[in-house]
Amino acid sequence: MKYQTPAALALALTAVASIAFAQPETKLKVALTADIRSSNPGVNRDDNTDSVMLNVVEGLVGYDDGGDVRPLLAREVTQSDDGLTYTFALRDGLTFHNGSTLTADDVLWSWKRYMDPKTEWRCLAEFDGRNGLQVVSVAAPNPKTFVMKINHPSALFLNTLARTDCGMTGIVHKDSLKADGSWDKPIGTGPYEFTDWKRGRSVTLTRFKEYKSPEGAAADGYVGKKDPHVDLVELEVIPDPATIKLAVASHSIDVAQITSTDVSELKSDPNIVTLTSPDSSKHAILFRTEDPVVGDVKFRQAVAAALDYNQLVDVASDGLSTPNNSAVFPGSVYFDGVQKSGLDANLDNARKLLSESSYQGQPIKIIANKRSPMPSFQVALVTQAMLQAIGVNVEIEVLEWATQLDRYNSGNYQMMSFSYSARLDPALSYEQFTGDKGKQPRKVWDNPKALELLEQSRAVSDAAARRALFDDLHTTMLSDVPLIILYNGLTVWAHAKDVQGFTPWEGKMRLWNVELAQ
Repeated sequence: MKYQTPAALALALTAVASIAFAQPETKLKVALTADIRSSNPGVNRDDNTDSVMLNVVEGLVGYDDGGDVRPLLAREVTQSDDGLTYTFALRDGLTFHNGSTLTADDVLWSWKRYMDPKTEWRCLAEFDGRNGLQVVSVAAPNPKTFVMKINHPSALFLNTLARTDCGMTGIVHKDSLKADGSWDKPIGTGPYEFTDWKRGRSVTLTRFKEYKSPEGAAADGYVGKKDPHVDLVELEVIPDPATIKLAVASHSIDVAQITSTDVSELKSDPNIVTLTSPDSSKHAILFRTEDPVVGDVKFRQAVAAALDYNQLVDVASDGLSTPNNSAVFPGSVYFDGVQKSGLDANLDNARKLLSESSYQGQPIKIIANKRSPMPSFQVALVTQAMLQAIGVNVEIEVLEWATQLDRYNSGNYQMMSFSYSARLDPALSYEQFTGDKGKQPRKVWDNPKALELLEQSRAVSDAAARRALFDDLHTTMLSDVPLIILYNGLTVWAHAKDVQGFTPWEGKMRLWNVELAQ
């Protein structure tokens, strides 16, 4: 017979105790209405992709709840007196998901990768001078300090770094690339690690146990308290809204973005929580002004006058939203009386404008998609009916979302029912659709006056002066009608009652601070 020594016995008892009291792995199952387009932050992305990736990567700065820019990976940001040099002091103790310590050299490497045209970063044009602003130099003078110098003072420099469609200019480790230099997967610093992607089926994220949250007592935009609690997050691609509803109702999915039509049914289940989250995204009808007919401003004005906005928005949002023809969202400090003024529905005026236009009864095609829960198809359907009332022959072409996005980016359409991602600063909101269409075909408005007003708003920091510029942009846009902004986004979510702390923001899911009740 063998006897264990007291030390061995203690070890054995400790092992037994560990087994007895080991906490089970917690798993959160989330529905994705569409697969992510890539895992490369700010590259080949859409809002759905950003919603996932911003749980994985973080930038030097990020937005707070009010839309102001705050330090994130940076501890503080200082600006030189001439407004040209920004110095970022990095927080202590930050590591990548592979265990490497974050240094200024990593920030420098990430920045150079973003600025390489081969990366195809969506926001390259915002920093290389094509849109005016240019980062003229970057430096990492020591492991904790990163310095950026720009060509002229800008009210939007930090804002643009923080933009979600830019992937928050997320800092990734160089091992995110394969040996041949191509993209592999993101090794970031965010609260969750990117573990697996089965294309068309699922994405798996794992809690980053070494994550160090920014300071804060609660969630605050993309800064504030960001503690990951759930061990494993499985994001399952479920494009069909009916299937999502069934999955939520049967509790096979813990969290999902749902359609507004499903709210009342799911709300009646005491074990399901529904919530709405307004944001600054925009649903709009776009016009391709190079088209011989749609390019006629009289035709576009006729379309604008033919739409009953209250009825259209009521149908598209299931009564949850109200019209807003402004690029400035109602929660902004710049949303004043001028911004509240919108387009007037007037059928007599619409018919008069149409008769004065070059339209001769030919079919006009409007592109839409049925991606849930976006209202693209519903908007197109109601628009088609309202335009038929004044004699416009509208055909709806329904495309897969990825195909529609490609057509949008190339400017290959006549009219399009489209949703823009959230932008908190009005200048960034106007920038989404205003610019040189020759250089960026996705832009829809290149009125020289609008370009000049937008450029001024990027440089001016005074709030009153900026408000005057945005008001002028709004009235000019209502006259030109390069697009018709209909209303701001409102995402609707459902989650199991035992999911606690889930607070989506600006239409995106924040997986940090989420816990599962035992």
